[in-house]
Amino acid sequence: MKWSGAKVVVTGAGGFIGSHLCELLVREGAELTAFVRYTSRGNWGLLDMVEPDVSQNIQVVTGDLRDPEAVRNVVRGHETIFHLGALIAIPYSYQHPTEVAQVNVVGTLNVLNAAREFGISRVLHTSTSEVYGTAQTVPISESHPLSAQSPYSASKIGADALAMSYHCSFGLPLATVRPFNTYGPRQSGRAVIPTIIGQALNAGRVKLGSLTPTRDFLFVKDTVAGFLAVANCDKTIGKTVNLGTGSEISIGDLAAKIVERTGCDVSIESEEERMRPDNSEVFRLVCDAERARSWTGWEPTYSLDAGLDEVIDFMRSHPHWTKSRRYEV
Repeated sequence: MKWSGAKVVVTGAGGFIGSHLCELLVREGAELTAFVRYTSRGNWGLLDMVEPDVSQNIQVVTGDLRDPEAVRNVVRGHETIFHLGALIAIPYSYQHPTEVAQVNVVGTLNVLNAAREFGISRVLHTSTSEVYGTAQTVPISESHPLSAQSPYSASKIGADALAMSYHCSFGLPLATVRPFNTYGPRQSGRAVIPTIIGQALNAGRVKLGSLTPTRDFLFVKDTVAGFLAVANCDKTIGKTVNLGTGSEISIGDLAAKIVERTGCDVSIESEEERMRPDNSEVFRLVCDAERARSWTGWEPTYSLDAGLDEVIDFMRSHPHWTKSRRYEV
């Protein structure tokens, strides 16, 4: 698919990955409509931070994924949907599971119904590696069993199943992309990498939850390149495709690496408040991305060190980006 002139909708466009995806699509020449959640403050989320040469080429529409008419109105007249809109914070899902389920499941249903109604030619539905739960086999391929270890992951499993059901039942040309732990500039302080960096730079110590779980961290520019690669590949229709590096690092080792790269002399501590419930902790996530490589030719290009340096530089130049002394959910 050539993106120049393509009529594309991105839901969740004001979010971390969504804003980076919008930047890439605009630079590829797409005619982009960004769907962002309405707020009375009139902001566009992280789209407010993109460069003017990008933002002036984005049509922004505000609304709520839970409103089917709002979704229909934004989808009408487009060709491709990148569906990223979701509530994603796991700690928040413990506190507000009903809201998370409504946004992630009902919101996805509204997108699927609109895509079917208006004959959308390609839907890319966004999943998460959290649906796998703690790894039963490694690396984790797309055939790994799903395990709902948090309300958030349960809501995404439900959304993923709905998405694939619309392909099987109605022939909706849909692929599911399942990125592992994405990080990069503009990510909120609720995520582990910016919270480590923010505390290291500003708080004099780093407080985290469990230090033993491992994660596969994928730089955001590689993630959004993977989204386009999966959307461009006919073989992915009706399938799920993982995106990840195939390398894992423990949260404790990650924190030590970040502290070293910031040049700060701080302690690293485990704090009970930040712990997941025992049966909800996902202890190991490491990606098998062979399907993405062999089907689409996609490969991650950023090393963890190079990606971390970009995030550290971003946060040094935006010192108020994270509230480093407060636990963000």
